[in-house]
Amino acid sequence: MSLKEKILSSYLAFEDYLEDDSPIHDLRNKAIKTFESHGFPSKKEEAWKYTSLNALLKEDYSIFPKKETTIEFKEVRKYFLHEIDTFKIVFVDGVYSSFLSSTTHDGMDICLLSAALSKDKYKPVIETYFNKVAKEDSLTSLNTAFAKEGAYIYIPKHKEVQKPVEIINFYTGSETALMLQPRNLIIVGENAHIQIIERHQSLSENAVLTNSVTEIFTEKRAFVDYYKIQNDLPSASLIDNTYIKQERDSVCSVHTFSFGGKLIRNNLNFYQYGEHCNSILKGVTILEQKQHVDHNTLVHHIAPNCESHQDYKGIFDDNSTGVFNGKILVEKDAQKLDAFQQNNNILISDKATINSKPQLEIFADDVRCSHGCTIGQLDDEAMFYLRSRGIGEKEARALLMYAFANNVLESVKIPELKKRINKLIANKIGVNLGFNL
Repeated sequence: MSLKEKILSSYLAFEDYLEDDSPIHDLRNKAIKTFESHGFPSKKEEAWKYTSLNALLKEDYSIFPKKETTIEFKEVRKYFLHEIDTFKIVFVDGVYSSFLSSTTHDGMDICLLSAALSKDKYKPVIETYFNKVAKEDSLTSLNTAFAKEGAYIYIPKHKEVQKPVEIINFYTGSETALMLQPRNLIIVGENAHIQIIERHQSLSENAVLTNSVTEIFTEKRAFVDYYKIQNDLPSASLIDNTYIKQERDSVCSVHTFSFGGKLIRNNLNFYQYGEHCNSILKGVTILEQKQHVDHNTLVHHIAPNCESHQDYKGIFDDNSTGVFNGKILVEKDAQKLDAFQQNNNILISDKATINSKPQLEIFADDVRCSHGCTIGQLDDEAMFYLRSRGIGEKEARALLMYAFANNVLESVKIPELKKRINKLIANKIGVNLGFNL
């Protein structure tokens, strides 16, 4: 039985288990039909030209974990931002862990999607926002069909969340291979502020395939500062679908740090529906061995007088592969905007590969749009300069790589997280940088 057939048969059992009066019952049925029609994407599709899922789909994944597994905080403490106080929404093999979590309903909702889907008081919000900005492609539809658990965050207008929110998904390896479908719904009200850190982390070498969907709605003058930390084991694969709808004067920033995993595909989509929106997309990728990371971005400018800024840096070693497929789409009415896109890459190994495709599609005539891409190796003159001042070759290479990525790190607004990412980078390039991180 193929994975697609297994998923379709599992959906029948899943549907029987759920209540027919669920507010998303009809959405689920429509979504599974979309997935059945389209199946998994292949390299024949332009958007997936450089990323094949064939090797992943050969695994015999369990669609649901057969048992609940608990873990102790001391086992996973290092994966939390424990230096500061945070709200925490934690899942273990797709199941909510109340022991590891710290949620709230005090003037705002930082809790579970399952609760929002099952309680009548949340029904108006679910009907207004759930699945309203997500695409109807095959993988997003697959997630919608099995949507049951994930983070639910609702921040009312004029509310500034005083501490970051951590959304962490742990995978214990209780199954030989496991497929999971976390679904996050985040609504940030008018003039509200929030910072969010998201992480997927395997705790064993058993295979896991995560097909995640996150919908983010930023109302007028809202501010969202979002960080994705991807530093998983070589047995873990992640398809991350994030959709963001912005209203006027809102600012949404997403930083993606991709340091590990078998295959990672980041589908990041911004839609600017109001004037004076600002969309910020930044990322650092450092890969080795046979790891594969694919950044697929879209900024859809619909309203005038807006901004977008994309800056992605990649460092590739061994037989690793990187993909950057970034698109800026400017509608006819989106006049007087400023859109920037840049993708810079360094190949450390002759066997490493990068496929970069920056794109502009512009239907307005009064805009300032630019894009660019560079692919190269470390600067020989800079290496000579550092070596001539007594710095060893390994340390010199590390300093140049750190400097290459540093302008992305400078915009991280949580100091404790910035220190953590610096340490991750130092570990990835295999050297003590010799200064305070």
